[in-house]
Amino acid sequence: MKIGLLHFSGPPMIGGVEQTMYYQAKQLALADHEPIFIVGEGEAVFPESQVIRIPQLFSRHPEVLSAKAELDAGHTGPHYQELLQVLSSLLHEITPAMDVLLVHNALTLHKNLALTQALWDLYQAGDLPPLIGWHHDFAWSRPDYHAELHDGLPWELLKKPWPGTMHVVVSKAQQQKLASLYGIDPDQITVIPPGVDPAITGQWTELTQQLVSELRLLEAAVLLLLPARITRRKNIELAIQIHAEFCQQTEKDIRLIVSGPPGPHNPTNIAYLKRLLQLAQDLGFQKKVHFLYQLGPTPPLTIDDDTMANLYGLCDALLFPSSDEGFGIPILEAGLVRMPIFCSDLSPFKESGRGQIHIFDLSEPPQEIARRISDTIFKDNAYILRERVRREFTWQHIVRDKLIPMCERLLHD
Repeated sequence: MKIGLLHFSGPPMIGGVEQTMYYQAKQLALADHEPIFIVGEGEAVFPESQVIRIPQLFSRHPEVLSAKAELDAGHTGPHYQELLQVLSSLLHEITPAMDVLLVHNALTLHKNLALTQALWDLYQAGDLPPLIGWHHDFAWSRPDYHAELHDGLPWELLKKPWPGTMHVVVSKAQQQKLASLYGIDPDQITVIPPGVDPAITGQWTELTQQLVSELRLLEAAVLLLLPARITRRKNIELAIQIHAEFCQQTEKDIRLIVSGPPGPHNPTNIAYLKRLLQLAQDLGFQKKVHFLYQLGPTPPLTIDDDTMANLYGLCDALLFPSSDEGFGIPILEAGLVRMPIFCSDLSPFKESGRGQIHIFDLSEPPQEIARRISDTIFKDNAYILRERVRREFTWQHIVRDKLIPMCERLLHD
């Protein structure tokens, strides 16, 4: 689909709307659609982005300011009429090529009313593609804007629902506010929140982004991290058994990430890795246990320090079932990022972790250890929020599961 994203300005300008447009376009492009920015100010911000720049869309353009001076005085003068004609002509030329036109703020905010009326006139004439109004701000609901608003056209266009238009707001509070302004049922307005980009928030390396994408880690319910080389004293077979029990008990998408390669000083470690892989397969969860060592074009895949730090920030808990350790640096690293720690009952772990870690005895059944991990994680408010953000508030989810289906429905209705 060709999807036009229209606003007074676009990225790389700084602003919440511009940021939303950037991520919408980015995820649309990744999903093999064709996003096109239609903006007064803006540039191509990633290789797949297209930009149609119409300077008179920008709210601070001299022609827009001249028209607004007339409007603020309560009438539509020659500057407004001339701008309306220009915008109507330009939009009429470019919008027929779009499958869907997504308009940010111009249907409810008065920063360029000639644009609002041009869209209205074209829409009424059947000269626009299916329309989505993505409403962030409502002029008529802002007391500080009332002096700039008047009765009649074009101001009334900002407080009426355009027939056949899909209306979107960013929160339930905004849904109630716009429904009251429009005089319609709130259910006629769709709520789609803005999102986050974990790669930016977590300062992900290119390798982290590759791992997250390839393994679909953001779709997991719980990510368990075992940051160790593959050697027998790390007791990774117990981690795999605990993981399998965790999966069976919760029926959730649980992942176990083993970050290190086989230890280099013992040639039998390769055989140990093969045994671990066979164990995961025998238990039926081999696709949920990720030995990062194997993911490079030619193993071993080297996990650099920055990527390792990303994994600590991304994962939900540390699982460290070693049978022997002199100290255990991962206990400290996990502590720095407030990660719950589940580890074997070794003196060095208790010495550094004191009472702030969850200890299990190596003789305990894996199902009991899994149950304790489950009870701890699923009652932790920080985890609950993190998992909900991953599930509901990433830009990938918002565009893939909400915006794209909305556009497809508009095309087929």
